[in-house]
Amino acid sequence: MRIEPSSAFTIRRNERHYGLDWLRIAAFALLILYHIGMVFGPWPWVIHSPHRYWQVVPLLSLLSPWRLALLFAVSGYASRKLLARSGGLRRFTASRNRRLLIPFAFGMAVLVPIEMYIQVADRGYPHGYLHFWSSDYWRWGSFYGKQFPAYEHLWFVIYLWAYTLVLAAALRIGGARLDCLVARALVWLRGGTRILWVPIVLLSIAKLGMMFVIPDETGLLTDWTGHAFYLPMLVAGFILAGAPALWPTIASVWRPAALTAIVAGSIIVAIDLAYLDTMPSHIWAMVDRTARNAMAWSMVLVLFLAADRFLNRDHRWRATLGEAVFPFYLIHHSAIVVTAWATLPLAFDPWSQFAILLAATGTACALFYLIGRRIGWLRPLIGLRSRVASRG
Repeated sequence: MRIEPSSAFTIRRNERHYGLDWLRIAAFALLILYHIGMVFGPWPWVIHSPHRYWQVVPLLSLLSPWRLALLFAVSGYASRKLLARSGGLRRFTASRNRRLLIPFAFGMAVLVPIEMYIQVADRGYPHGYLHFWSSDYWRWGSFYGKQFPAYEHLWFVIYLWAYTLVLAAALRIGGARLDCLVARALVWLRGGTRILWVPIVLLSIAKLGMMFVIPDETGLLTDWTGHAFYLPMLVAGFILAGAPALWPTIASVWRPAALTAIVAGSIIVAIDLAYLDTMPSHIWAMVDRTARNAMAWSMVLVLFLAADRFLNRDHRWRATLGEAVFPFYLIHHSAIVVTAWATLPLAFDPWSQFAILLAATGTACALFYLIGRRIGWLRPLIGLRSRVASRG
């Protein structure tokens, strides 16, 4: 079936693209499932089932390369729309500071300590939670084999905030000169399949250039390999939101993009299965990293197009689910960790354990959002607009 460019790609200043809203909701839902799957996977995570199941490797391997790329691309797209509605860079930046830094601070003070306590308790920490929170959580350095302070899943929030500031600064400093440069690049990318292969090549050069030189280390001031991947994805989403002329080009490359994702995904799964308990050689590590970049970008293109073609329509649940996404993100990780810590010693079979984790996490997320949205002072802490802003 040939997919034609949709008129919905030409998004006016104040027009909402429902497809991208649904894509954002789906991306965060997949993230929750991914983190539950990590409890059973063979790779390091916060907490593990005593039994590792290689059967989950293909599923996790096929999600891992593009799940975060999609989140940053969708966030970049949303940032462009927020900027258009904010009426200027200063208001946009102030809004992002409120909506990201306040929930980040709340999460670091209330949610992350629970996860860190569980991790040090499993390593022999002798005191209770209140003693840990008041005396040992607020430290810097290694403690019971864990590095403090730790962002845990909130790294995404602080990265998104930092990238927003970088983007705002670039727009303020670059001005018309930056607009001209981007416009020329977009004209060039519209030729042939450049929009598919050029970003893959650039991402691979950046990642491979740092691969054996700079360690992969999560942290705002240390994760340069992560920034070389996540920041371009956010910028790409930001540009796509304001460049309707690019969308027909995306529609024209959906077949090679889908094929690229399939081939790259097959390579990633094969390597992950072959090296479950050992490190791959440098050559295979480079192949794996390149395949991950290829799958990430090609999946972003395919999913953006699919969101327009099949999801660009409103529904009575869209606004509620869209609002609930950020609170769900804040609480889901802690809910999974606490539930796994409490239930894994009971030795349920894996399917029952998965069902318990899914049900408990879903319930915690729903309660966190439904209760928090009703309490005025709590709304900003869980990433929701104040009641006054919501009415406006």
